[in-house]
This record gives sequence, structure tokens and C-alpha cells, in this order.
Amino acid sequence: MTNGKSAATAATVAKAPVEPGDLAVRPGEDPWTREEVEEARSELEGEAARLREEIASAERALARLMRDSGDGAGDDQADTGAKNITREHELALASAANETLTQTEHALERLDAGAYGLCESCGNAIGKARMQAFPRATLCVECKQKQERRH
Repeated sequence: MTNGKSAATAATVAKAPVEPGDLAVRPGEDPWTREEVEEARSELEGEAARLREEIASAERALARLMRDSGDGAGDDQADTGAKNITREHELALASAANETLTQTEHALERLDAGAYGLCESCGNAIGKARMQAFPRATLCVECKQKQERRH
């Protein structure tokens, strides 16, 4: 202990939770309150749980489709096409849910790190109202518009 702090104290200080008022807001917006942060966290955690269940359900449906498809002997073209469309639909649902889950987990990480509400492109505040409407937002409106114009 050279600087008067134990390693445990230093670790505790390093992992101190971010205070709600430290989260980014645009000029003129009120700072985040503890209740607003907890509401955002609760919404994100609930969304993550729902998405995990959706992904598990899609995976079960895909496993069932694969098991029931057998070799396709006796299926006509319509049956085969319908099975393929159903399988592709389940794959698309699982993929979309996985992408949204990744974004949701990233938002929770940003919340824990104190970067929630900061634009990942320009570093400016995204805006509390935007974050409350779309808790997974990583870009301010201006950067999002620029991104959409490029694509």
C-alpha cells in the first residue's frame, strides 16, 4: 500500500457506478434522474430477456423443422417450397432478434460505462428524449441522418 489505498479500495473506486447526472444530455435538457436511468435499464433488461426467449423459440422451431423435414421423400414441389419458406422465415426472425439483442446488450454496457447517450460517431449528446424513445440509439439524429444518406 504505497499511496494510502488498498487494492480492494482502488478496485471499488474503479468500478463505482456512474451517477445518473453524469450521463450526457443536450443543452437545455434536464439531467438524467436515478428513476429515469433505472427505467431505461429495466426496459433494456426486459427487452434482452424477451429477445433471448424469442431466439430460443426460433431455434426450437428450426430444430423441429429440420427434424420433421426428413429427406423430403413424397413431398411435392409445393410442400418443399413451403418448408423452405418457413425455415427461411424462422432464420430471418432469429437473425433479427440476435442483432437487436446485440444492440440491447451494447446499450446496457454503455449505460454501465457512463457512455449512454453519447453519439458513437461525433461524441455529442444524443439527447435524453431520443434515448427514452429509442434506448438502443448509438447515434445522434444528425449522424443518423448522415448515415442513412450514405446508404
